[in-house]
Amino acid sequence: MPEKWTGEVVGIMHVNRISYQLLADKIGWHVKYLSAVMNGHRKPAGAERMVKDALNEILSEIGSVE
Repeated sequence: MPEKWTGEVVGIMHVNRISYQLLADKIGWHVKYLSAVMNGHRKPAGAERMVKDALNEILSEIGSVE
């Protein structure tokens, strides 16, 4: 079962048209690994912080909608 924070991240990604590939590249993960984390199949330590930090970097680079 995915964690609540993953839904929040996906929503922000959708609104700002950020792809899984772009986010995975920013984190330094393979896109399939990011997908596994976001879907609750993998739970690496610090994943929430890493994903949110990378997402915030992308948002600051592109100028977020939210």
